Amino acid sequence: MSRSEYRQQLAWLNTEVVLLAELVVDRYADALRAAATGDRWLADEVVEGDDEINERYLELEAQCTDLIALQQPVASDLRLVTASFKIITDLERIADLATNLAARTRAGHEGIHPAVDIEALGGDARAMVEAAVEAYETADPAACRAVAARDDDLDAACDRATRRLIRSLLAETDVDPETARAAASRGLLTVRDIERVGDHAVNIAARSLYMLDGDDGLLY
Repeated sequence: MSRSEYRQQLAWLNTEVVLLAELVVDRYADALRAAATGDRWLADEVVEGDDEINERYLELEAQCTDLIALQQPVASDLRLVTASFKIITDLERIADLATNLAARTRAGHEGIHPAVDIEALGGDARAMVEAAVEAYETADPAACRAVAARDDDLDAACDRATRRLIRSLLAETDVDPETARAAASRGLLTVRDIERVGDHAVNIAARSLYMLDGDDGLLY
């Protein structure tokens, strides 16, 4: 492979990571909307689309492996390839969380307990993922750090949602106990998964920052 072809492969990798991220974010947004509205048809689309994301993930994983094995990149090029590999892993896990959320909706459950504003809370996590991917795409170290700084706010919002949900369920004395337990379980799982999406966004930002500056301060 010529040097020009090698540079094209690196540029292609960057582009494909961003395209995968856009697809994952769209699926996650659909899963949130399906959960909030009880839209089982939309939930079906998210679950059935997971194979496409897995296939694209495996293609990019193979591309990263080939670049390392065949081209033996050094310094900044190696950081680009290894960061991209880690980032697509986080994206695939966000897609899994979206699928889990959609699968619970597809099972026939009617939305999420109103104590949890899933679209607002989930939207905050989605915005973090979008900002992290943009930082990767535009090579912006400050944006990487800004994403990490937002994580405490999301964690606090998730904690408030959990406590609000529990208080609401305890106050609903006229609700069937089994129904209440099922609603609590779905709500708590949803809040937990949204918090995890935020964690993956921070991982993406951390890997991007290391790729750009060799700064491992956000890695954990």
